[in-house]
Amino acid sequence: MVPRASFARAARRTLRPQCSRTPNHRRTLASANSAGYSYETGEVNGIKFASRDIPGPTTQLALVARAGTRFQIFPGFAEGLEKFAFKSTYKRSSLRITREAELLGAELFAYHSRENLVIGAKFLREDLPYFTELLGEVVSKTRFTRHELHEEVIRVIKLNQHSILANTDQMALNSAHSVAFHRGLGTALHPTSSVPITQYLHEQELATFSQAAYAKPNFAIVANGAGHDELQKWVGEFYNDSPAAPPKDFPTIETKPSKYYGGEERIAHDGGNNMIIAFPGSGAYTGGHYKPEIAVLSSLLGGQSYIKWSPGFSLLARACKAQTQAHVSTRNLSYSDAGLLTISMEGKASHIRDASQAVVEILKAISGGDIEKDDIQKAIAKAKFRTLEAGQNIGTGLELTGAGLVQSGKPSNLDGIAEAIEGVTEDAVKKAAKSLLEGKATVSTVGDLFVLPFAEEIGLHSLQQFTMSSAWKAAGLTYNRYLAVAARVVRRSLKEQPRLQAERRGEMDLRFAKWTNGKQGENKSLATANASAMAEGAHEQQQ
Repeated sequence: MVPRASFARAARRTLRPQCSRTPNHRRTLASANSAGYSYETGEVNGIKFASRDIPGPTTQLALVARAGTRFQIFPGFAEGLEKFAFKSTYKRSSLRITREAELLGAELFAYHSRENLVIGAKFLREDLPYFTELLGEVVSKTRFTRHELHEEVIRVIKLNQHSILANTDQMALNSAHSVAFHRGLGTALHPTSSVPITQYLHEQELATFSQAAYAKPNFAIVANGAGHDELQKWVGEFYNDSPAAPPKDFPTIETKPSKYYGGEERIAHDGGNNMIIAFPGSGAYTGGHYKPEIAVLSSLLGGQSYIKWSPGFSLLARACKAQTQAHVSTRNLSYSDAGLLTISMEGKASHIRDASQAVVEILKAISGGDIEKDDIQKAIAKAKFRTLEAGQNIGTGLELTGAGLVQSGKPSNLDGIAEAIEGVTEDAVKKAAKSLLEGKATVSTVGDLFVLPFAEEIGLHSLQQFTMSSAWKAAGLTYNRYLAVAARVVRRSLKEQPRLQAERRGEMDLRFAKWTNGKQGENKSLATANASAMAEGAHEQQQ
């Protein structure tokens, strides 16, 4: 048996020459502009596509359509279209599609966000032709049968509705979007149980909506782990039946620019406590509404820890250290033409109340310049890492790339985003925080409303203050006289017959008399006296 000490000495002698050698090549970290990040784009037969040929045995293929809840024409249409993915087509039954996917060892998926509907598959690289054809069938050959709608699609949607009733986090996020944007981006990600979806969801209307959502200008094909030429070949072969434009006799997909409103909503709930404080955020880079200082501010606020067994060292993590039963996190939710910077708090109601006050105090400190330069540098590095990590992630990268192709014809430029974040200055972050506090906040509260605070109680403006001088006051009129003048103007603007009827309703025969030394004076018409008083007042103003 070899002694342990002798074995250790031999190991050190063996390793010493290797450690003393100077390596000829050093391995360096990949930069932001590595080739693995970028997608190669193209267009065939009016269909945009992109591919990233990463070496490996598997491929992930996705169809990204502009058919999220923002663009649905009736409630539940985005989710209905998602649930009809991989159902019966005119070539295959849903059972056959499921069996063939299982035989090939593949995974099928479908989901929707507020702007996009994503349908895709993960499979072995050599099966690219089959799944490219399958997605083409989903686009142009889904049958939208009545029995599948009522037995499978609506049934699953109603189950999701019941699950949302117990999810206070989802309720608060939907509320924040609704208060911030009203319609469009304000539409709930999933219809709530109070929405009468059966009133709108019909197989014929859903089939027509699919022709608008899957029109060639409204979707893109993105592949990760596939050659560009090969993808171009199969896309050009299997998507010839896709409609070139939405149906003319169907309402067009709404594309109005998003508008931020803000406000406050409070929802009582005994299943948990959530509070979201939100402000106008940064839009997507491809949409021309990107604000890198908002991304840095989000990382600067932080709240959540990315280091195990540590509360974190972000500003909110330090400020809310005593509120151990409140989980605080900051995110910037980016969309094509808008964004929402959300600070979410979840946990015990009293701890959320104290944490919400700390959030406002931290924002005031940032806007006032009471912040260390080292914190800014760490926030810039964190924001850059988050952005590049999202681009490197396969699932997130597919949706971002497809959405960029549909919106602007180009994928998201990670190099440009990283450079923009690196160029953020301390003054830009201070100005961003100051503008948020001076503007109109969005506050959504779900839970124990007896304990959870109002926006005004923590120092936020949830209602816009307007200052307007009244014209009737400036003219020297009483409010009653102003109403009388306005009513007369409206009556005179009517046509003859309605005007005569309105004037008769406005006629009055009121008289008054002035009493002096116990004696009644002459009875006078109130209307005549008012007209005389107005004439005298106008004459005095002219002089």
